Amino acid sequence: MTLRPVLLGSFVMLAASAALAADAVDPLAPLNVTAKPPVAPVKPVTETFFGVKVTDNYRYMEALDKSTIDWMKAQGKYTRSILDAIKPRADLEKKIAAFTGSFGFVQGYSTYNGRAFYELRAPGSDNFDLMVKDQKGARKLIDVEVYRKAHGNKPYAINYFLPSLDGAKVAVGISEGGSENAMLFVYDAATGRQIAGPIDRAQFGATSWSNDSKTLYFVRLKKLGPKDAPTEKYRDATLEAWNLKSNPVPLFGATVGHGPAVTHDEFPALVIVPGAPVAVLFAINGVQNELQLSTVPVDKAEDPKAQWTNLVSRSDSVTGIDIRGDEIFLLSHQGAPTFQILTLKVGQALSDAKVLLPADPKRVIDSIHAASDALYVLARSGAYSQLLRIPAGQTTAEQVSLPFKGHISNAFTDERLPGISFSLESFVVPPSEYRFDPASKTFADLKIGVTPPYDSTRYVVSDLEAKARDGVMVPDTLVQPKGVKGPQVTLIQAYGSYGISQLADFSPRAVGFLEAGGSYASCHVRGGGELGEAWRLGGKDQNKPNTWRDLIACGEDLIARGVTTKQKLFIFGGSAGGITMGRAMTERPDLFAGMIDAVPAANTLRAEFSPNGPPNIPEFGTIKTEQGFKNLYEMDTLQHLKAGTQYPAVMITTGLNDPRVSPWEPAKLAAAMQATGTVNPVLLRIDAEAGHGIGSTKSQNDKLYADMYAFVFWRAGLPVWRPDLKAK
Repeated sequence: MTLRPVLLGSFVMLAASAALAADAVDPLAPLNVTAKPPVAPVKPVTETFFGVKVTDNYRYMEALDKSTIDWMKAQGKYTRSILDAIKPRADLEKKIAAFTGSFGFVQGYSTYNGRAFYELRAPGSDNFDLMVKDQKGARKLIDVEVYRKAHGNKPYAINYFLPSLDGAKVAVGISEGGSENAMLFVYDAATGRQIAGPIDRAQFGATSWSNDSKTLYFVRLKKLGPKDAPTEKYRDATLEAWNLKSNPVPLFGATVGHGPAVTHDEFPALVIVPGAPVAVLFAINGVQNELQLSTVPVDKAEDPKAQWTNLVSRSDSVTGIDIRGDEIFLLSHQGAPTFQILTLKVGQALSDAKVLLPADPKRVIDSIHAASDALYVLARSGAYSQLLRIPAGQTTAEQVSLPFKGHISNAFTDERLPGISFSLESFVVPPSEYRFDPASKTFADLKIGVTPPYDSTRYVVSDLEAKARDGVMVPDTLVQPKGVKGPQVTLIQAYGSYGISQLADFSPRAVGFLEAGGSYASCHVRGGGELGEAWRLGGKDQNKPNTWRDLIACGEDLIARGVTTKQKLFIFGGSAGGITMGRAMTERPDLFAGMIDAVPAANTLRAEFSPNGPPNIPEFGTIKTEQGFKNLYEMDTLQHLKAGTQYPAVMITTGLNDPRVSPWEPAKLAAAMQATGTVNPVLLRIDAEAGHGIGSTKSQNDKLYADMYAFVFWRAGLPVWRPDLKAK
């Protein structure tokens, strides 16, 4: 079991301009369009930061008042009419839906006391249901379709679940419409009966159970008052103890008054490992990877007078921890850009720690998982996983050969039991759940998912490199149908923030794009974690321009290789990847035929004034410092748009319930791009019952990706994909 609460990762976004001729027209413009929605009013607000004047023409949209929402919905209605007028689009959605619906995907597999828990989206289902499997067989513990029907048939999703250590109960967070505003429930694992709940304000939810499985610890957001600013949403969160009978009791937090010091912007999370003599309190600083950890004897965890011991400060560069008995294991990048593993005994100081597994420049260590027989280490070479095993009591790591070359996307160990369970997949191979038995050194396929007849040999994966402007070689993974010839319609995906990596993960919807005639690539830009901590820092703060310039380099390289052309090259990213998309587009508007900007971070100068802004300051900085302002200004797409420039065709998406990137950011981007006068379309796609994409149903995602791919094929100039509203 990795000692990392559910909360972590939950926050979890040269100028070669083409002058716009006065008589410029869009040769691919939709046919028979009668009217476009009105342009957004311009209401400039000008501010000066460190001697630099900054004008924001759409500040008023941040209020998301009725006029703004009405404008957004009008834009969304127009976008819907254009996409629905692409004749092959409906058939493409049917094919995507049929293919994605033929799989039975599993996520979050774990076992406690002989009982397995996991989420399963069964073939034909629109939702992930919570499953339990024991001696009585496998059954649904929570049927989300039944839950939806009982709640107005609106989209609902399971955001997280955490079984008790005895396997008798499970805590579950359920939210509506992609909002992630989870209500917390507890269910009996044997009968499915609801034991306790709901508890509100439990977005980040359960972090641990007590050793006797009677008390649940969870993070709770404060109750906002009518006069509280939006930025107060994630401040002053508390860690609460709930005995499932009476009201939860706050234990830790900036407003509680006891326990380890926690700032107003930090999230306290308590974790208890079975058999460990200490409990661990995480003070989580928004999206920052580096941890602040304190320990206390486990039987004193709820004692307000207990004396906590600081184990790790953020400056120690520790990003992961696990415990087995009195052994503590730490994952650190202190002096080790590709990460090393330290070990010490409970009661020792960090200065006493020894290096258990040193860093190796040829691999990146991702995570550590303690089991009774060994410490299991997930490492990577590029986008592909390695499984290492350090037997208990030993200091030498052995590499375990995996069933096939791919990425381990989920892993689980129990410190009380031997072995490790994990999900393994690749760019073209669907995921399977495996259990490694250390006694026989063999893998067992758990056979809890469903893979339909599918031939992965129809596709070719090429691991390429592109030379960036500063000479750095950027990894780029290209996936194509076997035997294609000549330039292809190509979609490059990129992200580049938080140290998050784009790895060898399977996407059935990407297969739909391949089958429809496209090729796709993953450009592993700096700011991500593909090559370790140095790679992440190479795309952070003042180095952030490397992120979008790496994407530009990948695009140029694919053109140079003859894979595609400027007229067939598209980029796709979302959330913090919106920075990458927007700035690649504004810096090289001539390079791309189109861009899909999904729930994008587009207005970084204003992001910290959104609800999710303060937790993201550790990643992107603040306008309150001169260097922070300069960095954020450089990342801001809106501030780099130029009137009279011909930009690629753009489709921007947002969900009106998005808690991570407020809907006004995509709205402001659409308005500002339309105001440049570019003749290519700037479409704003709205989903009123979605958020950031987390919690969206299968059908919502099928429709989204059909829209995206139809947009790409239209803008690539394929005649049959041109919208015709009369034909519709």
